[in-house]
Amino acid sequence: MSNDIAIKVQNLSKCYQIYDQPRDRLKQMVLPRLQRAGGMQSKQYFREFWALRDVSFEVKKGETVGIIGRNGSGKSTLLQMICGTLNPTHGSIQTRGRIAALLELGSGFNPEFTGRENVYLNGAVLGLSKEEIDHRFDEIAAFADIGDFIEQPVKTYSSGMMVRLAFAVVVNVAPDILIVDEALAVGDWLFQKRCFQKIEQLVSSGTTLLFVSHDQESVRTLTHRALLLAHGKTLAWGTSSEVVLEYRKLLHDEESAHFAALLEKTSTDNRNTATEPAVVPRKTKNRSEMMEFGDGHARIIGVHVLNSKGDECSNFYPGEQLRINVRCQVLSNARNLNVAIRLRNKEGIKVYSWGTLNQDISSYFSGSAREIFWERDFRSGEEFSVDFTCDCPLGMNLYEVQACLSFEATPDYLQQRILHWIDEAAFFNVFMRKESYFFGGICDLRMSASVS
Repeated sequence: MSNDIAIKVQNLSKCYQIYDQPRDRLKQMVLPRLQRAGGMQSKQYFREFWALRDVSFEVKKGETVGIIGRNGSGKSTLLQMICGTLNPTHGSIQTRGRIAALLELGSGFNPEFTGRENVYLNGAVLGLSKEEIDHRFDEIAAFADIGDFIEQPVKTYSSGMMVRLAFAVVVNVAPDILIVDEALAVGDWLFQKRCFQKIEQLVSSGTTLLFVSHDQESVRTLTHRALLLAHGKTLAWGTSSEVVLEYRKLLHDEESAHFAALLEKTSTDNRNTATEPAVVPRKTKNRSEMMEFGDGHARIIGVHVLNSKGDECSNFYPGEQLRINVRCQVLSNARNLNVAIRLRNKEGIKVYSWGTLNQDISSYFSGSAREIFWERDFRSGEEFSVDFTCDCPLGMNLYEVQACLSFEATPDYLQQRILHWIDEAAFFNVFMRKESYFFGGICDLRMSASVS
């Protein structure tokens, strides 16, 4: 393994033996040996379950890598093998440097020990001497911020207190490789903010990060590359933005398959399905289509960024009118539609998302006489367009427009089905006239100052 590689995983697999009955385990221990001794073909009394199969990738020193996938896809199994707490069935793992991991909540803690005692226990496991832990203890306790509970048994801790202490330990032992699983999700918002700030500080100082999360935006913005696992196998490996898109496609395809099964199950019901478009698979042919997915039967046929005069424009200044036109076509009778956009800056941060359903929700709440788009009926072949207009409040940056056309079974975003989604549907720049108006950050809060 070259010196610039922190983690190297080759053809990694993990198989579990599943026994239908407890006595089958005893049979497996005894009978196959007797059968082979008697010249008979040995019988297997268990079923194989491959939690991970033939996974390979490399992580460079100082690189941040996200691992995403549905529950049961093999993410935690992979992390446990990298940490050395689980042995692989096949394949190999090579790591370089001290590994600190925050995996399952409470892992590595003795519930009978106090928080202080567990700090020393975990520090020793990570290779620190008592003197080194003494030197860092105050910093660990301050970051955990659990007060006098540091002297109480861990079994009396809430889940939030436990993850505070666990994270405080792993980030203050100067790890070469930091592995963080979903355990941070139990922390409150303020603690999560502090955690991400600490992670960014460690990464900037050269720590390698493996980060598992279901939060797609966190993976996109915090990591350089990502690994998508599905049923224990590698589905995608590449830049985080590309892999997150593949993850969204995976979720969409599984939801579509579930919905199609429900339609088939209820196909004998005498009901009008004209407002509920059927599932139509899309074929991916080129890069532009690789940025798209959806069920079909309605599609986005054009996305344009316009100025106040209605001309296509790619450069704007704060305060100027920004108009995003999304043109759509309905391929079968439909209603209960929603057209939405999402804006991301070049760092991958979602700046804003909004759609016609958001406006409809406000109209329902206020009792406005405005037409409800969600209630509108569309005929097969009909085309329509939606203009999203605002006075540009954005800071200086390059922005990507994502566009979405969806079916909403209820007017609350709780039962959504994507008919057509397009990444990189359009782009525009925002510049700043520093001599006349200037602000910093991603958006303009239109503040004013008064002196008294």
